[in-house]
Amino acid sequence: MSISNLFKDLDSRDGQERFDELLRNQGVRIERIVSHGHASEPGFWYDQNWDEWVLVLSGQAELEYEDRVVRLLPGEYAMIPAGHRHRVKSTSADPPTVWLAVHWPVREQAQDGAF
Repeated sequence: MSISNLFKDLDSRDGQERFDELLRNQGVRIERIVSHGHASEPGFWYDQNWDEWVLVLSGQAELEYEDRVVRLLPGEYAMIPAGHRHRVKSTSADPPTVWLAVHWPVREQAQDGAF
């Protein structure tokens, strides 16, 4: 058994965003991300071939999609389907933005349409 705290060790010694993998099992990956005012580089877009669900635990963030910007406050979450281009427009620095992200592979539909 392993016990820890999502709000432990939030500092960034090198000024970079922190990505801490909490769990990886059967294609599912859960990570904690700590952002201190970080954003995607101008012109950079994520275009992932897996689904992602993100939850803001503290701070705030803005996710930019090709057609809109979504602001996320603590407790709010977003589902980002595979192939849906997005970027991080902004995150708060004080308090830092703490995210919980869950990634999983896209399932191919069976011939009968069932998953």
